[in-house]
Amino acid sequence: MGFTLPGDVRSASISRTAVGAGLAGHGLGPYVWPTVHVVSELVAVAVRVSPGKEVYVSVRHRDDALRIVVWDQHPQHADPDMTALCGARRRRALWLMEAVVDDWGGEWGACDAPSPHRGTKSWVALPR
Repeated sequence: MGFTLPGDVRSASISRTAVGAGLAGHGLGPYVWPTVHVVSELVAVAVRVSPGKEVYVSVRHRDDALRIVVWDQHPQHADPDMTALCGARRRRALWLMEAVVDDWGGEWGACDAPSPHRGTKSWVALPR
């Protein structure tokens, strides 16, 4: 499933509800708790770093893993020090999500959006 949300703090709750219902509807009940937590944390951070700008959410079940992508429109920084600071802030804000992903044996990361797009793509992979 994939959907776009407004850059508003309420979008974290909307994403949690939509993803939970989608996973349950596709027989992926065991994934509901960690995935709704991961998605809502990623969306909450995304709307804080790029308020008022749309956020895209994608959840896919493939190759015996659940893959989550949240793409925000946070602009890239020209200054390398600012880029490092921004990345560190994002990582600190996602400490609880990181603990959930680690507990599930998953992995996560964030990278700049590929050209010609702008923003940051955060991703999580949760194994079955």
